[in-house]
Amino acid sequence: MILVDTTVWIDFFNNNSTRQVLKLEESIKNSEDICICGVILAEILQGIQARNQYLKTKSHLENLVFLPMNDSTFVKSAEIFRYLRKLGITIRKPVDCMIAAVSLESDVPLLHNDRDFDHIERYRGFKTVTLE
Repeated sequence: MILVDTTVWIDFFNNNSTRQVLKLEESIKNSEDICICGVILAEILQGIQARNQYLKTKSHLENLVFLPMNDSTFVKSAEIFRYLRKLGITIRKPVDCMIAAVSLESDVPLLHNDRDFDHIERYRGFKTVTLE
């Protein structure tokens, strides 16, 4: 089971052959459980301009495992952001702290292509998908 970040989905839908996309394609081929959460779903869908593509993408994403976000997720997100800021590290997109919090709470590793998650992983110990 893996949680797939927006950065990977964008590359996937744009047919970019990154290591992360290859891992996602391998996971799909192997029928692994692929997860998203509310903020990832929103980020993906808000970036699609054409209605037909929006509806097609929305339909595909509805078949994934949806990880919940509740009040504890948002508190954990704030704690991650504040902790890193105290260390002098500013996370560029606070929504990444929300995604990391979902990953931590659900104990599901994150597949991403975003350097902010590298900082969060280094200092807050959440799991990411290891790429060969």
